[in-house]
Amino acid sequence: MYLIAGLGNPTKEYDKTRHNVGFEVIDVLADKYRIDVSERKHKALCGRGVIEGQKVILVKPQTFMNLSGESIRAVVDYYKISPEEIIVIYDDISLEPGQLRIRLKGSAGGHNGIKNIIAHLGSQEFPRIKVGVGAKPPRMDLADYVLSRFGAGEQKLMNEAFHEAAEAAAAMMTDGAERAMNHYNTKKKAEA
Repeated sequence: MYLIAGLGNPTKEYDKTRHNVGFEVIDVLADKYRIDVSERKHKALCGRGVIEGQKVILVKPQTFMNLSGESIRAVVDYYKISPEEIIVIYDDISLEPGQLRIRLKGSAGGHNGIKNIIAHLGSQEFPRIKVGVGAKPPRMDLADYVLSRFGAGEQKLMNEAFHEAAEAAAAMMTDGAERAMNHYNTKKKAEA
């Protein structure tokens, strides 16, 4: 069984913010594969189903971003999921809006949600999909930026990225993470 976790913050206050792109991708997967992600357990909203022949549990941690590891750890322990069967989807300010980057492992890169997951799993060895939300403007507080919403011009690009990240997650399970990386880690061309 695979665990696909999209990171974000619960409550309407944070809905559609840059920090909640992981939740958005889970919603795309849930809709496409008809998986109900409403069961409250493991400090998360969870839904079990099948994606491209693979059993999955979709997870939206409800612990708030900086404590995401508590929820991920609870799911991993309950279902006996190995690190290579975890896919974490989250925002990345070092990537242009809509750009994807798949990684098989690595440090938190300053992302507190990932930092907490690494601390709770005791490992950096889990696959992840980073969804670019763009760099923060100069003199703007980072927390204010990641908790801001996308502008009208960015939203279309981000909606496409959410669908692409959902496809990437499915590809990681069916084709393997290496092949998915080769396909999805390409630099997007800016539209003229």
